[in-house]
Amino acid sequence: MKASLKGKYDTANTTGAAATIAFNAGDVKLRASMTDATVAKGPSLNGLVLAVEKPGFFIVDYNVPKKDFRFQFMNTVKVADKPLKLTYIHSRGDNRTILDGALVLDSCNKLSANYLFGTENCKLKYTYVHEGLTTFEPCYDWAKNSWDFSVSQKVYGDDVLRATYQTSSKNLGLEWSRNSKFNGNFKVAASVNMGEEKKVPKLSAESTWNIEM
Repeated sequence: MKASLKGKYDTANTTGAAATIAFNAGDVKLRASMTDATVAKGPSLNGLVLAVEKPGFFIVDYNVPKKDFRFQFMNTVKVADKPLKLTYIHSRGDNRTILDGALVLDSCNKLSANYLFGTENCKLKYTYVHEGLTTFEPCYDWAKNSWDFSVSQKVYGDDVLRATYQTSSKNLGLEWSRNSKFNGNFKVAASVNMGEEKKVPKLSAESTWNIEM
C-alpha cells in the first residue's frame, strides 16, 4: 500500500493539505484521495474521491459528496508506425467529454492535442526535448486564439527549472521543483502578471511525502 501527503502555502495566506492512499488488488489499483477542504476542516466527506484504476486501460472516479462519476479510458494505436496515445474522459455530472491525443514522433518530438466536445476549446501542443535536458513546449489555444510557451531545464539530476508565459493573460511564471525518492517532492513557484501596473509576484510552495506500507 502506498500513501502520500501534500502540504501547500502561498502568499495569499492560504494553506492546504491533501492525502492519497492507494493499494493493489490484483490487476487493478484502488485509491482514495482527499482534497484540501477534507483535511483542513476536520472529518468531512468534502472532496473525497474513490477510484478504481487499471494502469494503461481505464480509471473510474467517484466523487462522494457530489455523487458524480468520472470515466477515463486509455488506448494506444499505431499511426505510420508511430504510437498515438488516446485518452477519453467523460464526467457524468456536468456532461463534459474530453479527448486527449499524443503522437510520439521519436524520443525528442511529440505532438499532442486536447479537445472539449461541443465547444471550440481545443489546444495543440508541440514538445521538443533537447539532449534530454531542455524541453520546449509551445501551445496554441484555439478558443482564445493565443499562444502559451514553456521552457524547462533539468539541473543536478532531480531538479527542474521551468518558465512559462501565457500571451492571453500576460502571466509569467517561474518554478523550481525536485522529485526525489529519498527526500520527497517539493515545488516553489512564482508568477507575475506583466499586464498589471503593479507587478506584485505571487509565491507558493508545496511539498509531497510518499510512504510505502
